[in-house]
Amino acid sequence: MGDISANADLVVEWARRAHEAGADLVLFPEMVLTGYPVEDLALRQSFVEASRKSITRLATRLADEGLGDMVAVVGYLDRTDEPDHPKGGHPQNKAAVLSGGRVVSSYAKHHLPNYGVFDEFRYFSRGEDLHVVRIHGVDVAVAICEDLWQEGGPVAAAAEARAGLLAVINASPYERDKDDTRGELVARRAGEAGCPLAYVNLVGGQDELVFDGDSMIADAAGQIVVRARQFVEELVVADLDLPAAVVDLDHPVAEGPGLSGMTISRTLISEEPTEQQDREWITPAIEERLPALEEVYSALVLGLHDYCAKNGIERVYLGLSGGIDSTLVAALACDAIGAANVYGISNPSSYSSEHSKTDARELAERTGLNFSTVPIAPVVDAFHQAIDIDGIAAENLQARIRGVIWMAESNQHGPSIVLACGNKSELAVGYSTIYGDAVGGFAPIKDVPKTWVWKLASWRNENAVARGETPPIPENTITKEPSAELRPGQKDTDSLPPYEVLDEILTDYVEGDKGRDEIIAMGYDADLVDRVMRMVDRAEYKRRQYPPGTKISFKAFGRDRRLPITNGWREGR
Repeated sequence: MGDISANADLVVEWARRAHEAGADLVLFPEMVLTGYPVEDLALRQSFVEASRKSITRLATRLADEGLGDMVAVVGYLDRTDEPDHPKGGHPQNKAAVLSGGRVVSSYAKHHLPNYGVFDEFRYFSRGEDLHVVRIHGVDVAVAICEDLWQEGGPVAAAAEARAGLLAVINASPYERDKDDTRGELVARRAGEAGCPLAYVNLVGGQDELVFDGDSMIADAAGQIVVRARQFVEELVVADLDLPAAVVDLDHPVAEGPGLSGMTISRTLISEEPTEQQDREWITPAIEERLPALEEVYSALVLGLHDYCAKNGIERVYLGLSGGIDSTLVAALACDAIGAANVYGISNPSSYSSEHSKTDARELAERTGLNFSTVPIAPVVDAFHQAIDIDGIAAENLQARIRGVIWMAESNQHGPSIVLACGNKSELAVGYSTIYGDAVGGFAPIKDVPKTWVWKLASWRNENAVARGETPPIPENTITKEPSAELRPGQKDTDSLPPYEVLDEILTDYVEGDKGRDEIIAMGYDADLVDRVMRMVDRAEYKRRQYPPGTKISFKAFGRDRRLPITNGWREGR
């Protein structure tokens, strides 16, 4: 995000690879030049101008490096040219068509999403024209991401323009349980446009978002004929037999807004058909989408890896309690940045069970992460000599002392961060200690329900066995009953409903926005529903202070779900 010069270097590097593979046209993702989402950077004129200048320089650079005969579609940030506007014009999310050392066409996104993680209506001015460029005698229409998800607009305009190809550049974040929504959408829209549709999607982590790639091409009949891998940055090259353009550019007919409501703008790049080279026809495989658990695990690994790599974080610290949450986070961290850069700290107290200590040590032995033990009993005793506390205050004191130790180690051995190990279920009901186990710079499983934590841990072990490797997670960690171990004999079920019940209610209330009566009508006990809702509502202030973490669900805490902290509304009151 914001590293415009480095992003331009990436475009040149991958454009060269495409050129060497014989490509006539190469597509890069939405806002690839600036990063996505730019958020309030879109409101800084200096940032907008840097993007505008860079796209022009990029076109020249591609030509100077011998790539100018290939057409590149590159996403970037632009603005409208309105001299009377106090800020010099409205920002726009655009796709530039580069060829021959210049920007030959520039398309502004038509549909601006304003839901979930998207705030584009806040930042951008919409485009009104469909841009069609003729490349080797084929008319190629250009669209951007949300333009594909909404009915009509650019897709309908592409059909009206009788385009031979619809090129769509995207920055579509990953979500679990979406099945194959994108594939079905691409296939359907190709049929509606009446031409093949090439869909390229961003890959990588950006703060709480993860982009999973899954780029594809559908033919005019709506069949997926090319599909890339998920969570992998790669070049996919395909040969397509596209129809020749039918519109006579020498005697154009005025094309005003049709049924799509968009005006069609046409630009000639080259009229002659592409040369038939003596090489085999390139038809890439249709890659299978990952199974649900592997998909989620891959998203979490990529999100953590990119957060560390892009922020210059070399190592991570976390408390290893021997519990399932910290164990899964440790496994994710080892996969994301390497076990040599992961530091687990065991902080046994007078209430810690022996198996918690041994399970944490066994995890370290299985994975090879760095492991140390710092008992907290002497520090706890010192606090009790200074202040008179008991009950919840005494329990939270232990968690906060642990947090201070983790943060001290991280500060001492930077550049590093502490990983918060709380899951979505705990975060929802406030079952965490603020300034204790909630401290950290990143929370890898923040959007993972507790029941999915167990599923992912089991999958990771099964995956290791299938590859002939040692399973990283001790079996006892998966099977034992969860406990915070802050008082004698403590179990999570002392304070919470069973997680399989809790997660179902949370899914309906948090992600589904269902009300009290609706949830009770689904068969849940009224007192239980009231109790869960009360815990969720009261914990909003804690969630606001929790570290960022990778989004994998339809509605994650943070960007997706925005509720007031001071809030008198209660369901059923």
